[in-house]
Amino acid sequence: MLFKFKSQATSDLIMLEDDGRRLLKIMLGHDPDKGIILVKDLPVAIAKLESAVAQDEAARLQRSQDAQRALAPTESLQHTYGEPPNPVRLAQRASPMLKMLKHCAADSADMVWGV
Repeated sequence: MLFKFKSQATSDLIMLEDDGRRLLKIMLGHDPDKGIILVKDLPVAIAKLESAVAQDEAARLQRSQDAQRALAPTESLQHTYGEPPNPVRLAQRASPMLKMLKHCAADSADMVWGV
């Protein structure tokens, strides 16, 4: 399933279900199939998403530092684990949503999905 986020201020944003649900849970606390974020609620949604991205980046940095400390001085992550892990960051998934939310806020337009 796909999520299609719409607004009169921007073009549509289409996301895979897992990514859309993850971002909705961050912004709203739940992940409804249909919904709307009103103009008055956009600043809170933006702040929650930006905060989650900052927390995720801090946690990733901490894990990286912990992994580096655990290695012997002559070893590297690539030597120990093969290819270094390269999962997609929350910041990468959230970036298009943040842009859309900010455009909606600037143009006083609601954002809807699932309708």
